[in-house]
Amino acid sequence: MPADTTSAPAELNEAVAMEEAVLRLQQPVEALLFVASEPLSIKQIAKLARAQETEVAATLQQIATDYTYRGIVLREVAGGYRFATSPLARDAVEAYLLPAKTTLSIPALETLAIVAHLQPVTKSEIEAIRGVNSDSVVSTLLDRSLIAEAGRKEVIGRPMQYKTTAFFLESFGLRSLDDLPELELEPGQPLELNLLAPSGDDAAPPAAMDESQAGEDEAGEEAEDANEESGVESQEQNPENQAP
Repeated sequence: MPADTTSAPAELNEAVAMEEAVLRLQQPVEALLFVASEPLSIKQIAKLARAQETEVAATLQQIATDYTYRGIVLREVAGGYRFATSPLARDAVEAYLLPAKTTLSIPALETLAIVAHLQPVTKSEIEAIRGVNSDSVVSTLLDRSLIAEAGRKEVIGRPMQYKTTAFFLESFGLRSLDDLPELELEPGQPLELNLLAPSGDDAAPPAAMDESQAGEDEAGEEAEDANEESGVESQEQNPENQAP
């Protein structure tokens, strides 16, 4: 029996229609991605561009291909899509956007890692892990919008809990919290958290990973380090603070 060829014209027509939709949508979708202050989902773009989600997905794929080797690339982060500067242009972008020192301090990274892996988590729980007062560093992370309040814990005193934000995911290039590195602990091993911190040249400064953000004043973070160290020293030198 001869092969059924009736489906071939229909498939061809669908392919042509999709190509036309991509050509029609590419400019408005690029414009939306350019002006958006946060990642846009396919559903949001489809609604704004008055298009089908399948058409938007195909358009995003075409845009990603077109921008592969440019200074601007399309990234999928925090459940959506947005334009970002290419990693290959990082040095030039950082030289323009950032002052001399804008990376998060070690205490800030420690605290951010604890919140990311254990959220929602209270300040006292953070301090129990770090062993020092964390008021200043939590305030720094709140100011930078890397963490946010997550409601009060239903225990005595009802302390505030904290969680990471969508900006945290965006800044570190994570699609979701599932992309966080897993903790590998031996029984009885102290909890030491290392948040997405590869060593070497590939490790981009956390505060610099979002290209739209300028650096914060680092003096406060240096002061908090000094306060933590001085607090520990004063407890060691004051015999009244020692256990009998």
